[in-house]
Amino acid sequence: MTPTEIKLRRSSRVLTLSWEDGTTVDLPFEYLRVHSPSAEVRGHGPGQETLQVGKQDVAITAIEPVGHYAVKLVFDDGHDSGLYSWSYLRELSDNKERNWQSYLDRLDKAGYAR
Repeated sequence: MTPTEIKLRRSSRVLTLSWEDGTTVDLPFEYLRVHSPSAEVRGHGPGQETLQVGKQDVAITAIEPVGHYAVKLVFDDGHDSGLYSWSYLRELSDNKERNWQSYLDRLDKAGYAR
């Protein structure tokens, strides 16, 4: 599924995605940053993930199209290596609450406060 519209809302720090099925979702910049599909965040295999901390104030400075299947999000902390495919963005959209709670739980377990 492909988004029909992508809006970068800098003041509210969200990326708004509208989908072909009529679903619209706001994905906070921090959420997108800590769930980057990059090797820096996800590692090169299971168990190699790196917990991202201190990303509450991160901003997206650019969205760059990658073919007809993805976008590259450029963050103001220098991170720009994750390619967000349409299917991955849809997964992030559909599982936003669960993913976010899991992230908060991992932060808490590691002793970090947001």
